[in-house]
Amino acid sequence: MQDDRLLMSSYRDEDRDTDVSLRPKTLREYVGQDAVKQNLNIYIKAALKRRDALDHMLLYGPPGLGKTTLACIVASEMGQNIRITSGPAIDRPGDLAAILTNLSPGDVLFIDEIHRLSRAVEEVLYPAMEDFALDIMIGKGPTARSMRLDLPRFTLIGATTRAGQLSAPLRDRFGMVFRLELYSPDELAQILKRSSGILGMPAEEEGISEIARRSRGTPRIANRMLKRVRDYAQVRADGLITRQVAHEGLNLLEVDNLGLDKVDRTVLSAMIDKFSGGPVGLDTLAASTGEDSLTIEDVYEPYLLQLGFIQRTPRGRMATQAAYEHLNRPYPQQNGAAGSAQVGLFDEDQ
Repeated sequence: MQDDRLLMSSYRDEDRDTDVSLRPKTLREYVGQDAVKQNLNIYIKAALKRRDALDHMLLYGPPGLGKTTLACIVASEMGQNIRITSGPAIDRPGDLAAILTNLSPGDVLFIDEIHRLSRAVEEVLYPAMEDFALDIMIGKGPTARSMRLDLPRFTLIGATTRAGQLSAPLRDRFGMVFRLELYSPDELAQILKRSSGILGMPAEEEGISEIARRSRGTPRIANRMLKRVRDYAQVRADGLITRQVAHEGLNLLEVDNLGLDKVDRTVLSAMIDKFSGGPVGLDTLAASTGEDSLTIEDVYEPYLLQLGFIQRTPRGRMATQAAYEHLNRPYPQQNGAAGSAQVGLFDEDQ
């Protein structure tokens, strides 16, 4: 089920057509991540003055925040080519060796999901990052010998959603480490305004803001929702994305005012209605909702934790008072008194 979710921050096939056209080409066009941009601007200018390759860089944070985009911008600002691959795509050390030996001086090698590299491939990457050399074995058995090939000075940019799964030797070889943060609604509104202009979508600022505040702080989700609201506007309205059109279109998709969809609310409702708010074990919660436990833990829980709607305890997951209020459920006070009714989930004024 998670593969069909509109609010998935991971890459989907439908993002392919618009990602290239909507992707900013320079640091000036890149919205948000101000601290990262300021540092990168200094490092890039310094490297250009020295006529040297930029130091290796690690980008980490939730999916959909622009790690690939930022890597392409770095290559563009440096005036170099970029080679894009991913950790799962590099199965054997020979695959990585083929990529490294085809790089030109100053090129950028971008490895997405770098934490999924195998240990054998990592071993090849260490001397390449540190000494710009490639150690290969020639022959087998007693006659085997090692040969070192020099590599051009290149920049490795690694991206990961799970920095904690990187091995310490690999993580220590990155000279720059940046964490990308979730975007504010104002920053997402700037991104959506630019995207609507590129795609030729007439949209009012209030309509853009309505989409932005339901986008979970993620540009990829925001652009995806913009396309779905555009479809709604073309069929049910006059093609203009107003606040009312955006509100109606997103409600039809069952995305509420905080960016929760039907599955998110199902998980919260199960905790509150079936288990009195918890604590409830992950496997029990998964069985009661018909979802896989890993899916709940990796896909649904992170955003609910960010909102403060659930908390993890040694005994299991528990729904917080904020979750009760958002679902219009009376919060059980210590004396047993019920809480007051709340505004509807999809009400515009909430």
